[in-house]
Amino acid sequence: MKLPLILTLSRLFICPIFLVLYLYHRALGIEATLLPFILIGLVVISDLSDFFDGYIARKWNMVTDLGKILDPMADSVARITVLITFTQGAVQLPILLIFIFIYREAMINTLRIICGLRGIALAARKSGKIKTVIQGIVVLAILILMIPYSYGALSLTAFRDISFYMVLLAAIYTIFSGVEYLYANKSLLRETWSKSKISP
Repeated sequence: MKLPLILTLSRLFICPIFLVLYLYHRALGIEATLLPFILIGLVVISDLSDFFDGYIARKWNMVTDLGKILDPMADSVARITVLITFTQGAVQLPILLIFIFIYREAMINTLRIICGLRGIALAARKSGKIKTVIQGIVVLAILILMIPYSYGALSLTAFRDISFYMVLLAAIYTIFSGVEYLYANKSLLRETWSKSKISP
């Protein structure tokens, strides 16, 4: 197994670790004041693996078809897992808000796979990359806010309100990036649809 693929898969293993630590840190003997630093470390490791798997794959000519599929999938799973986790515990994000991220990722990834099976490649868009960066910044910001909250320097109400509005802004841009992606690739999607209708 090539190193870039191992790095990609590592993000999938980090996801459940993040979830378990966030939800059950007390049972595991982890103090609330220490938890944000551990979670930040996991997110940073996940983001670094995302950077290095692509960098190594391109630099050392290790790009594979499996990697092209798994890399965006691992990114989606990592972000969605963290956001779903934040519907519990102190953050308490509304689950309906998180559905925006889930539906966007499910729709775009499904279209990519269908087009790929038809021999049509849908290129990544700049808006999608910006979307990923915004989501990453929001997740990191929430974890950073957990530090003053865990020490009692930030009220629970303020912590939840700030987290909610940051995720709301990310959700709005996520919708925009999905619409922009569909519009930019409308001709390729139409071609894919035409191929599916004439296929036996």
